[in-house]
Amino acid sequence: MTLKTLGAKAAAALDQELMSTCAFSIDQLMELAGLAVSQAVYRVHPLSRGARVLVACGPGNNGGDGLVAARHLFYYGYKPTIFYPKRSKNDLYQRLAKQLEDLDVPFVDDFQSAMGSTDHIVDAIFGFSFSGEVREPFPAVIRALEKTRLPVTSVDAPSSWDIESGPPSSGLGSSFMPTTLVSLTAPKPLVKHFKGRHFVGGRFVSPSIAKKYDFEVPPYEGVDQVVEIPSGSGKI
Repeated sequence: MTLKTLGAKAAAALDQELMSTCAFSIDQLMELAGLAVSQAVYRVHPLSRGARVLVACGPGNNGGDGLVAARHLFYYGYKPTIFYPKRSKNDLYQRLAKQLEDLDVPFVDDFQSAMGSTDHIVDAIFGFSFSGEVREPFPAVIRALEKTRLPVTSVDAPSSWDIESGPPSSGLGSSFMPTTLVSLTAPKPLVKHFKGRHFVGGRFVSPSIAKKYDFEVPPYEGVDQVVEIPSGSGKI
């Protein structure tokens, strides 16, 4: 299965249309995205491989997806821990964090130390809108992700990668290759550089919107919110 990719501009326009023409709220889209991520983690890292999951969240929508995924993972029986060093003041993100705090899910300040007591990492730091320089406190996190032997699931894009061209040619992030990628709505052009297990989560996209943006909605089975497709698959 080869799916058409969505570039950064098209992905941003699609998000806006989902929240206008299609009448979704950002809360709904984030909930659906986080649910898809949690299902992908469940697929690649069943509880039998270890229940401890460290979720690294950035300050934007990608981090919000990570917070939602952590909540779902808690209810699946996992033991999530959250690294969320740049908390947004936005009410939505504060509510997502509060929901986890009410479940006694721990928030940690030291990512490196937290890696020593986890079985799986969710990279929800930067999404498709990332460009430019990785700013503090995330360079050390990216370096840790490059070096770790722990399995890593990235949300929509491996953090530090350019949405169009993939990993940096050198320097920070150039050797970061997560074990799993969950593309939200549709794959992005960077997937041609990705070599791990690849899932698409976008079961909420209507056929008319998919046609307008000229991409395929893959066949989801049963109650699944994700579909696994071959790594590196994606056409411009």
